[in-house]
Amino acid sequence: MIHCLDYKDALDRRLANYDAHKAYLSKPPVKIVISGPLLADDEKTMIGSMVLVEAESLADVEAFHRNDPFFAAGIWEEVSIRPFNKRTDNRE
Repeated sequence: MIHCLDYKDALDRRLANYDAHKAYLSKPPVKIVISGPLLADDEKTMIGSMVLVEAESLADVEAFHRNDPFFAAGIWEEVSIRPFNKRTDNRE
């Protein structure tokens, strides 16, 4: 699981790199289970990212993250990449 929080002043950079980020996620080197932006309390303003992936190794996930255009654009101030053990999945 990749959890990222943006720098406070990153919204303009996020929007400027959004198409490149979406293109990268459309052909990822790992399987994306679910992803999307984290939102501020107003439920509109993007303040970060969450990506749940399936991969062979933590190194593969880290490489996937480092190659994201948002990483290159310096959007994320805080990043946590942690193994995740899915116990429940209520999606249909």
